[in-house]
Amino acid sequence: MSTPTQALSDAGVSIWLDDLSRARITSGNLADLIKTRNVSGVTTNPTIFQGAIGNTDDDSYDDAIAALAERGASADEAIFELTTNDVRDAADIFRPVFDATGGEDGRVSIEVSPDLAHDTEATVAEAKKLWAKVDRPNALIKIPATKAGIPAITATLAAGIPVNVTLIFSLERHADVIEAYLAGIEQARENGHDISKIHSVASFFVSRVDTEVDKRLTAIGTDEALGLKSLAGVANARLAYELFEQKFAEARAKSLTDAGANLQRPLWASTGVKDPNLPDTLYVTELVAGGTVNTMPEKTLEATFDHGEIAGDTVTGTYAGAHDVFARLAAVGVNFDDVTQVLEDEGVDKFIASWHDLQQTVVAALEGAR
Repeated sequence: MSTPTQALSDAGVSIWLDDLSRARITSGNLADLIKTRNVSGVTTNPTIFQGAIGNTDDDSYDDAIAALAERGASADEAIFELTTNDVRDAADIFRPVFDATGGEDGRVSIEVSPDLAHDTEATVAEAKKLWAKVDRPNALIKIPATKAGIPAITATLAAGIPVNVTLIFSLERHADVIEAYLAGIEQARENGHDISKIHSVASFFVSRVDTEVDKRLTAIGTDEALGLKSLAGVANARLAYELFEQKFAEARAKSLTDAGANLQRPLWASTGVKDPNLPDTLYVTELVAGGTVNTMPEKTLEATFDHGEIAGDTVTGTYAGAHDVFARLAAVGVNFDDVTQVLEDEGVDKFIASWHDLQQTVVAALEGAR
């Protein structure tokens, strides 16, 4: 029998797991999710690695940390080793998927240090360092879509390195990201790279939008405002897909894709439902569109597998309704430009905090092993 995750995959949505740990790799869990849940990739971030390495019930990092302590590694050196090793080993597990899909899937993402989110040159340098260290063609280097990140995306792609652009909340920033991608592919071609081998995804965040907008709608408190709760996240993502369709139909993009370049696929991130009153598969079932990626925490993945109702494309043809949602949000007094700036700033700050927590965790682990 076909499962909901199989139906989602058949509808053209790539399912990527938003989690990784050494235990998932060594236990066979990751390989099992490929077979049983149609998982075709993995995304990571500093919060995920903090949860994995800082998990006191997981001893799978102990030997590696002991070896790093013995050779006198610093916390940052240890983090670099541990995370790139996890990504490399996961990439090897996903290599058959990568080969079978011509490089579109089978991808494992690793993020540049969030401390560098506002430093273009340092971000590019770290992206190149991570790419060389992981040394797998199916890795993706994650770069945040901050103002400093935009030129770093172009420069990294120009070096022939595939990029997962993260922390996109607004259509305006999504447009900047697409422009950065096109410029990067143009420069990569000038630099002699095979542009058919360079892939990229644009990670558009969903549930966090509803969390912030709904807080403001509750504060406004009118019937009109309250009637708009939990509509902004899906509407915003649907308009991101409309923008994707428009931009890649333009002459500049067409000339590149005609020459073998790939589309920069939209990726739905932050798809775990944060409001318990909402359906737990909301940000999956309402964002089904061909050529997209949905990166899910395990809880959302299992909910989708168990009871997700996949009814084909739920994005194209919905754009007028999505525009109407935003017209109504503006009418009741929600400043969406402010919403997305707050979310970007908070997103960077949260990853920086997780990174610093991870550093402290590894410092303690190294000291304990010495």
